[in-house]
Amino acid sequence: MTSCPNDELLRRLKAREIAADDSVRELSREVEAAERSAGVQAAYNCVRRMQAALGFRKPTLAIYDHAFHMIGGAQKYGLTMAAALRDLFDITILANRAVRLDNFRDWYGLDLSGCEVRVVGIPFFEERSAFHIDPALITRKVENPFHCISLASGDYDVFVNNSMNEMVYPLANISVLVCHFPERRRRSYFYADRYTFTVTNSLYTAGWVEAKWKYRPDLQIYPPVDIDGAKTRRPKKNVILSVARFEPEGTKRQREMAQAFLKLGRDWPEVVDGWKLVLAGGSSPDNCYLTELERLTAGWPKGKIEIKVNIPLSELESLYRESALFWHLCGLTHDDPSEIEHFGMSTVEAMQSGLVPLVYDGGGLREIVDHGVNGFRVRSTAELLDGTIRLIRDPGLRSRLAGAATEKAQLYTRARFEERARTFFGGLLKQYTL
Repeated sequence: MTSCPNDELLRRLKAREIAADDSVRELSREVEAAERSAGVQAAYNCVRRMQAALGFRKPTLAIYDHAFHMIGGAQKYGLTMAAALRDLFDITILANRAVRLDNFRDWYGLDLSGCEVRVVGIPFFEERSAFHIDPALITRKVENPFHCISLASGDYDVFVNNSMNEMVYPLANISVLVCHFPERRRRSYFYADRYTFTVTNSLYTAGWVEAKWKYRPDLQIYPPVDIDGAKTRRPKKNVILSVARFEPEGTKRQREMAQAFLKLGRDWPEVVDGWKLVLAGGSSPDNCYLTELERLTAGWPKGKIEIKVNIPLSELESLYRESALFWHLCGLTHDDPSEIEHFGMSTVEAMQSGLVPLVYDGGGLREIVDHGVNGFRVRSTAELLDGTIRLIRDPGLRSRLAGAATEKAQLYTRARFEERARTFFGGLLKQYTL
């Protein structure tokens, strides 16, 4: 946080202990000193802090994510934070692709009315017609294309970087990096440690920030999960559900789940008779992985495996209400800790809706699913099928684990998330405005 203007000067100004002419002179000296010592941005930040502290305007907060134009758990995290802070700040949603507030209402059920959407295009990706903006493409061999986001960050009192993109250098008075996982090591264009605060989404992520980035995060806030479908239960059908983005790299392992279900049908037809697998998630256009997945499942009897892409929230909630089991294998056969689920919002959504989770035994999923208590953690597709067969054959076990899963999932509600976010940012704002 900027040290200019100094807290004592602000206190005297707010208490009206300085005459008008003297106050102008003292404030001018503060701004000039900031410019001499740290440049024009520091002087601008000095003026902005004075305006907010003296009540001339409401403090501003921008929240940035290079994937706001796509459906995703990390994006829901940042936008829910924005919704929780609307009465404290004037909020700007900072995106790299065209997106509307209506999209966020449809995708996440979030009311962000009153917030502004500001789109800052990145020429490097626009010239390549890239729908998916991938920071991993940037090396020292090219100029950092995210400098335009850095410049935009300086227009606000508080800048929140919700991306897993440490290439954005923060220029605001207060900056917060929300780290969903430290994907890259400290190399080209690394600015994560230049933020005032770092917030993580799980203990798993926090541990890897220390291991890879060599500093300790300031705060851990679990993601917000409240699925309306959990409030209106229906009798469960013989449906196994998986909800995850169809990543072009296949890191969510939908292909392996489809292959496992096909094996289940071949080797245990009497067990799986009457059951189906539904794979739901968001996808970018021209997704080769999704095309391959559709080709893999096309030869099976209609309705045994369904693939649902970019469906509205209402349809997703309906799937949660009617499904009985939940599969999630992100992390299976991984070569890198970033390929394991960093938390697992869709798993919590399923648990809130009364599904029994069968998930990969690693990453943030270990913080959610207690093996044999509220679900099963597995290390292979063989273990996945063993647990699935056991649950299909034993409805009593399925019912007990589903009840325990629903209870555990209450630790990760939107209300808890909003309370922690408001407490944290409210404290920053109080210090900022004295």
